[in-house]
Amino acid sequence: MSDGQIAGSAAVHGDGINDAEHGEMNWVLATDRLTKRFGQLTAVSAVTFSVAHGEAFGILGRNGAGKTTLIKMLTTLLPPTSGSASVAGHDLVREAAAVRRLIGYVPQGLSSDADLTARENLQILAALYDIPRAQRPARIQSILSLVGLEDAANRLVKTYSGGMTRRLEIGQAMLHRPPLLFLDEPTVGLDPVAREAIWNHVQQLRAEFGVAVCLTTHYMDEAQHLCSRFMVLRNGAAVAIGTLAELRAAASLPDASLDDLFGYFTEGPAAQEMHGG
Repeated sequence: MSDGQIAGSAAVHGDGINDAEHGEMNWVLATDRLTKRFGQLTAVSAVTFSVAHGEAFGILGRNGAGKTTLIKMLTTLLPPTSGSASVAGHDLVREAAAVRRLIGYVPQGLSSDADLTARENLQILAALYDIPRAQRPARIQSILSLVGLEDAANRLVKTYSGGMTRRLEIGQAMLHRPPLLFLDEPTVGLDPVAREAIWNHVQQLRAEFGVAVCLTTHYMDEAQHLCSRFMVLRNGAAVAIGTLAELRAAASLPDASLDDLFGYFTEGPAAQEMHGG
């Protein structure tokens, strides 16, 4: 696939530049003009980007911009209409089973079984992931420790707070130690203390396991805290990709916050120019 990306000074108009400008990287995720249509609606339009091993990459956009549809394609839940993508060299469509073993996914909605304990949820997933039986107790205990749920491991999940449930789901997604973790708005609805706890656990996962993270969020402080590069979607298309410094350079706004840049690329002059405004 082409390594061309929207980034740096080319961010507004989608003039591709080479990812080599970020140095030689080993990409864990690579997409090439990935597209999803539902009838006449194009939900994701020819999106091309890459994520390096161990990188935290933020996918930003307003409601309806295509973030969740993109994530669902990348996690094999939706087939793409056209284009391609690969995870650690495995094709998203032709090798979907292999891709699923290489990713973890925390969706927007809560997905743990509330009528089971945290330990029981993890035991079921350990079996589904074919983790060797002899390794399961230690692996589960390690995850419970990692997400700070050791003392609550034998409580029913329905007694958990929202933040505790989110931590369990992140632990579930990491049980098989995938190299790539997708987080779709992982802190929506959580209070500031719970949000910061999730941030800390994500950073710990990256530090301990070198996992790459693809994060969608509406919180710019969260994106800036966790991610080193960002992609902004508008109407299903990538209108900007790059580091904070590159997005500032592309917008000619050297002191702009990520909030300012989000507005610029989704509703401001750049977006208006793209759409003839």
